[in-house]
Amino acid sequence: MKKQNLLFTALAALLISTTLSGCGTKEVQPVAVDEKVDKCAICNMLVKDDKFAVELVQENGKAMKFDDIGCLFAWAAKNGTDQVQQQFVRDYNTDEWVKIEKAAYVFHKDIMTPMAYNVISFKEKADAEAFLKQHGQGSLLTYDDLTKHSWEMNKEMMKEKMEHNHSGSGMSGM
Repeated sequence: MKKQNLLFTALAALLISTTLSGCGTKEVQPVAVDEKVDKCAICNMLVKDDKFAVELVQENGKAMKFDDIGCLFAWAAKNGTDQVQQQFVRDYNTDEWVKIEKAAYVFHKDIMTPMAYNVISFKEKADAEAFLKQHGQGSLLTYDDLTKHSWEMNKEMMKEKMEHNHSGSGMSGM
């Protein structure tokens, strides 16, 4: 009888520890963008559900949205990332969410982004390279490169964008 109790206790302990260890490994997923409600945590502009949307999920589960990757880095510089569980960017071609550290990036001063930080993201490095080849200019960056990047808004582009928005004409990309 003692042997059965010991075996039962060991199996119960194994089951409990397996169940508990599985709880901590749940993968964080991005939260859908609501274009009517979600505002960028830095510039307060509405976030579009498009190729420029960026998101971070904090340890407490709160999702914060940004309309430009530069805004995310501005927020991180101001607030730190100790409480950040995961960050996501969108693939420029498909709008698919990608973990920020797994994406490839292209920077060029003429790439039009919502807040003129001029960086776009791609799920696959080959897609970023194809974009560079097609446009003949720009730099290929990794997430590590972004952490060292000089996040300066292209003020000339923003000024031009504001003038065009007030005159009613849209702006095209690169």
